Amino acid sequence: MARKMTPKHPRGSWIPLAAVLAAAAALTAPAALAAPITFNTALPVAKGETVMRVQSKYLHAGDDPTPADRRLDVWAFPIVGVYGLTPRLAAFAVLPILNKKLDASLPAGRRSRSVAGIGDLRLFARYTLWQRDRPGRTLRIAPFAGLETPTGRDDAADDSGRLPRPLQPGSGSWDPFAGVVATWQTLGWEFDAAAAYQYNTRADDFRFGEEIRLDASFQYRLWPRTLRTGVPAFVYGVLEGNLVQRAKNVSAGIDDPDSGGTTFYVAPGLQYVTRRMVVEAAIQLPVFQDLNGQALENDFIGTFSVRVNF
Repeated sequence: MARKMTPKHPRGSWIPLAAVLAAAAALTAPAALAAPITFNTALPVAKGETVMRVQSKYLHAGDDPTPADRRLDVWAFPIVGVYGLTPRLAAFAVLPILNKKLDASLPAGRRSRSVAGIGDLRLFARYTLWQRDRPGRTLRIAPFAGLETPTGRDDAADDSGRLPRPLQPGSGSWDPFAGVVATWQTLGWEFDAAAAYQYNTRADDFRFGEEIRLDASFQYRLWPRTLRTGVPAFVYGVLEGNLVQRAKNVSAGIDDPDSGGTTFYVAPGLQYVTRRMVVEAAIQLPVFQDLNGQALENDFIGTFSVRVNF
């Protein structure tokens, strides 16, 4: 997560002193943080600054290659807290609240199975390893590492018995992850790219497949196009891409042939950035899915997010 920089003024035009002072203040004082909507950024969180973000994410998957005509709907409400420990080091905590529902046609008729509860808590730290700052622009590289902890239930059941593992709110396992993110920010636009790997451990003789992610985001200021005094907010257009590759799940030492695969999402979005708050929305559309066996394909993931810094 990172703060948006003050917008660019056309070359050769006269900038009032008040506008220059406002721009300088925006770059040095705590301000609302803006970042890619679907992943993290390398720009810093100021020492002692706290950022809270609440997202509402909706996933719908209904492209079923089997006669069961499965439909999966997932509502997720990740609550994110960020604290600047030093000018270079930030600590993150992400706790999701989940509601999952799976509908399928069985010989006895249409059947629904659902569960709600908190998911697995993710704790990680991000450190700015390298930075190069110049007037009106910055380039930063920051590795991160953390652990997904088993705070969510992995033994939820209904009147048909224990729910399938992918439908459970939690994994039951302690799963380390690490990656690196780079950010190139100017006064008018920002580009972010990230790579991450998560290794999933075993719980109750079951292990989710490890995951590799490659993400990119381009944010462009749509309004206002020029710098002037008294502008209370900014609007950015966002275009992101997410490549996700998951290995097969393993149960009792046997690979699940209907799990894992590769998906590439394109996510257009918008951000409304004020001094202390960011309101943003995006929709991830799977333009490519190569899943194993009879795995259920996603139709889309919608995200609405509000972020506030203190």
